[in-house]
Amino acid sequence: MRAAILGVGFMGWIHSLAYRRSENAQLVGFASRDSAKRDGDWCGIQGNFGPPGERIDVSEMIVCESLDGLLADDSIDLIDICLPPHLHVEAVTKSLAAGKSVLCEKPLALSASAAAELTAMAAPGQLMVGHILPFMPEYTFLTDAAASGRYGAILSGRFQRTIGPPDWVPGFYKMSRVGGPLLDLQIHDAHLIRMLFGMPTAAHTVSHCVSEVPKRYETVLDYDGFVVSVAGGVIDSPARPFTHGFEVSFEKATLRFEHAAYSDGTSDSIPLVVMHNNGKLERPVLKDSDPIDAFVAEVDWAARVVAGEEIPPALDPKLATDALKICEMQMPAALVPSSNGSSVTAK
Repeated sequence: MRAAILGVGFMGWIHSLAYRRSENAQLVGFASRDSAKRDGDWCGIQGNFGPPGERIDVSEMIVCESLDGLLADDSIDLIDICLPPHLHVEAVTKSLAAGKSVLCEKPLALSASAAAELTAMAAPGQLMVGHILPFMPEYTFLTDAAASGRYGAILSGRFQRTIGPPDWVPGFYKMSRVGGPLLDLQIHDAHLIRMLFGMPTAAHTVSHCVSEVPKRYETVLDYDGFVVSVAGGVIDSPARPFTHGFEVSFEKATLRFEHAAYSDGTSDSIPLVVMHNNGKLERPVLKDSDPIDAFVAEVDWAARVVAGEEIPPALDPKLATDALKICEMQMPAALVPSSNGSSVTAK
């Protein structure tokens, strides 16, 4: 698969590293409005994981200033959209109309209704959404356990995802640009919850807000037969820039995992553990990996879809749209177009 990246920021850099390692997908071009980046100077790029940007060789790449240049090149199979969220809808629409396959970074759009329109516009398998959690080893183990039934039926889940101040994200709390931690962070867990439990009927959320946009929240989701909660958001201290984890119970065992990264380079982890109901502890040996490996798996799967394989749930735009619906259930009513069954208390 011959891919081109649209948007050379932090996520575009991470995706480019994934293409370097992939044996099934090749990065052949990119588009950026920044002339220095078009010349190969990606040194100023940095984020909350992975290596900093560096100078790259662009001498044999298709380099454009805008999406139009990429769409005009018939040798490009897939447009990998790594733009800020508020630019996703226009870029996806144009790429689909041009007949390109699309891999769009999450969230697909800033509302479930807009995401649904994009999904309806795409041919089967043409549109994919980059929700990375199912490709990370601990989460892959969890989703495989649910799919295989090795521990019996799934019963409950508790999920968390928290960051320090997101100073590197312009307009983080603006609904018209990023949408705050629900649409930027919890969308990951909402997507995973949708994969594991299906759609909830309602959400009961308590949150602290910034201009009505939830900043820190605790949510219980309504299901018939499941007990599911999700929490997280933003803390004011930069000392812990990131943490995430889960505890999920099945009929025969409970799976637990947590990881926290600190600003001094240290970290705390509860490695994946399976606590069997008979008291036995199982500590699965997972393949050694770094964060980029999950993105390699993601672009490899995208290549398989472009080659004709059925789209997996992890990349399915319908599930990505449902994840946005779950996030919208947790927002104050003023932030969503219509009533969605949520019960929200903002402080």
